[in-house]
Amino acid sequence: MTLALVIGAGPAGLMAAEVLADAGCRVVVAEAKPSPARKFLMAGKSGLNLTKDEAPDAFAARYDAGWLAPMLVDFGPMAAQDWCRKLGQDVFTGSSGRVFPRAMKASPLLRAWLRRLGMQGVELRTGWRWVGGGAFETAAGRQQVVADVTVLALGGGSWARLGSDGAWVPLLRAAGVDVAALQASNVGLRVDWSAHMTRVFGQPLKGIALQAGALRSRGEVVIGARGLEGGGLYALTPALRNGAGLVIDLMPDVMMDVVAARLTAMRPGETAANRLRKLGLTPAAIALVMEVARPLPQAMASVLKALPVPHAGLRHMDEAISTAGGITQGALTDGLELRAMPGVFACGEMLDWDAPTGGYLITACMATGRWAGRHAAAYARDQHA
Repeated sequence: MTLALVIGAGPAGLMAAEVLADAGCRVVVAEAKPSPARKFLMAGKSGLNLTKDEAPDAFAARYDAGWLAPMLVDFGPMAAQDWCRKLGQDVFTGSSGRVFPRAMKASPLLRAWLRRLGMQGVELRTGWRWVGGGAFETAAGRQQVVADVTVLALGGGSWARLGSDGAWVPLLRAAGVDVAALQASNVGLRVDWSAHMTRVFGQPLKGIALQAGALRSRGEVVIGARGLEGGGLYALTPALRNGAGLVIDLMPDVMMDVVAARLTAMRPGETAANRLRKLGLTPAAIALVMEVARPLPQAMASVLKALPVPHAGLRHMDEAISTAGGITQGALTDGLELRAMPGVFACGEMLDWDAPTGGYLITACMATGRWAGRHAAAYARDQHA
């Protein structure tokens, strides 16, 4: 029987293992950590956002890599929901279109998935750290696996403590694989606050619009001791990563002339903070205005509609939800086989693509894992034909 080796037990690797087992392969999954899918579990700790219920074209447009389109057509939002239901995990769609398992957390879904993989005969070996080729460092010493086909699913470079440490990059580069530098994505922004801001740490800015370069976003951000973070900001990280400034519209649903008229109608001599409060701004928003825009101009409406927030760049990659960069499209065949390493396929965050949070990350990891697994199975069949 064909032996398929999958290295990495996150959603991309487990999906590749599922497809390979369905194709009749004997599958071994090697995972460096003591247990599988640690980042997947952490992502779903407060609610696993599995996918986004939206039209295929709109869904695919959220990715910066058009070459993923066939994989997302093959396994997109509807397929992800059907797959979840077949594991006995019902799903629901929130008001924003985000799709969650009914149980919310990732652990019930993962347990059901691992049970099904076990029934398929998939063998999971934990504590096996890949060091190149078919070699692994384990508690019992170095182990070697000779496989007919291999799928790499080692993750990106964020959350190293959970397994995605990017240690595979030099190994693949040494083998002649072109790998774009890993960079932080979906991550907080560093801002050096004055002591004035301490009283609003942990408070959200809601109902705002954000812009960086050509990118715009609507969503919540939270003021923290080290800067800003939150879903509204994460969608802007490609521009922020390239040095763009951050501008916030604190009243995006009110036209500037209306804001100006409201300010003009207020009594002369009122403090700026009181005038901002009367406009409906929260204490956190008022504190931000006073932090970055003093002395406030007479034409205060323009400040509230386009508040520039000085920053010191993105937070460290290991604090990021995901990473951009990875194995370039040119280093891969259409079936995600590494051109420099015949019989070795790659998937998930190892590939050079970027997308915002909101279900796009997990869906693409599973879609590319499914795609790589399918083509790896076909490769193995051809080798034994």
